[in-house]
Amino acid sequence: MTTDKEKKSRLLVTREGVSYVLPFIVVTCCFALWGFANDITNPMVKAFSKIFRMSVTDGTLVQVAFYGGYFCMALPAALFIRRHSFKSGIVMGLALYALGVLLFIPARAMGSFWPFLVAYFILTCGLSFLETTANPCILLMGDSETATRRLNFAQSFNPIGSLAGMFVAMNFIQARLSPLDTAQRATLDDAAFETLKQSDLSVLVRPYALLGVVLVLLLVVMLFVRIPAVRQASRERHEPLLPAVKRLWANRPYRNGVVAQFFYVGAQICCWTFIIQYGTRVFMAEGMGEQAAEVLSQRYNIVAMVLFCLMRFVNFFLMKYVKPARLLTLFAAVALVLLCGVVFVGGRMGICCLVAVSACMSLMFPTIYGIALGGVREDAELGSAGLIMAILGGSLLPAFQAMIIDSHVQWIPSVNLSFVVPAVCFVVVMFYGIPHAFENKKYKNN
Repeated sequence: MTTDKEKKSRLLVTREGVSYVLPFIVVTCCFALWGFANDITNPMVKAFSKIFRMSVTDGTLVQVAFYGGYFCMALPAALFIRRHSFKSGIVMGLALYALGVLLFIPARAMGSFWPFLVAYFILTCGLSFLETTANPCILLMGDSETATRRLNFAQSFNPIGSLAGMFVAMNFIQARLSPLDTAQRATLDDAAFETLKQSDLSVLVRPYALLGVVLVLLLVVMLFVRIPAVRQASRERHEPLLPAVKRLWANRPYRNGVVAQFFYVGAQICCWTFIIQYGTRVFMAEGMGEQAAEVLSQRYNIVAMVLFCLMRFVNFFLMKYVKPARLLTLFAAVALVLLCGVVFVGGRMGICCLVAVSACMSLMFPTIYGIALGGVREDAELGSAGLIMAILGGSLLPAFQAMIIDSHVQWIPSVNLSFVVPAVCFVVVMFYGIPHAFENKKYKNN
């Protein structure tokens, strides 16, 4: 009979007795680091718009460069890992990430916007390498029966990094930039504007430079950490690409998993992006000024992220007893009900429902990931690339929600109605989870 201690050890030890504890710790640090990058970047759209006296539309080029790097590098990263190793992929990812953030220093010296876009693109090429590598690496780093639970635990450190990124952005960048808005800056003469711009760029660049130092140190550590071979010996490294693509396409759980991941990421970005607009409308309807309403809405956004973070650890515990696919299906259904409250109830109750959606989202990315790659371990690198490319949903679906917000319908506040978009996304996720939740395969709670 297997003891609780033996069950716990199987989380990071194979049946052959190979231990992955130290490599798991080092790789898990990468999850926090890309969470930090994501959430220190979101407020930079407004920051760059102010610093360079640009429109908000021009400022969103930051997100275009950010998601562009993710999308463009996922497949090359998979091919690189397939030819070399997971360790090589992580080292390459950290190197590109460090290069991107350190390029902020010469970008500041150049004093124009486009070098920062180049730096962001290179930075996220590194993040794409890390996500394409680290996720399947964690799945393969131990017993296959605990793979999804193990990935959920590693992913629990991602929102911790996100909270750190939000904290740094709010307290060490936004709070220290000049309070002059874009209109006030437009009245400055060229010399005064240049002085102010250089001062603000110095504030913005400093946290990124410090992050670069941290990344270089972790890169050095990674060079000396031995990551045991977690590849499948049954496949040749130099096997042609087409057979692997055909195997993946023929695998229904994987194929549908890419679709589900596209809609999940879209739902996540929709909920977190437009919580400010939703909250601002609610609080202004109560008589609050616009600026105060935005500040209070941002606090609700932080609460949502904290809840998301805490639920990651709760889910890790729950998966010891409940099949991950069943939790995925249940949480998607609950998120759908909560979004109905956001659309039709509104007010403070609506924003509380919107915050609670983050609790439901907490397990979705790693669980979809684990289910999709569960049957394609021999093609994990290439399969991971497809799931990372599905992050593109985070840049496309919010645009549909924004169009609804701008439509100004009469019978319901348009910002309320816009949350139909993430609601539809959760329907897709729920239908992805259902067949895996009730398949005739015993779930082992180890």
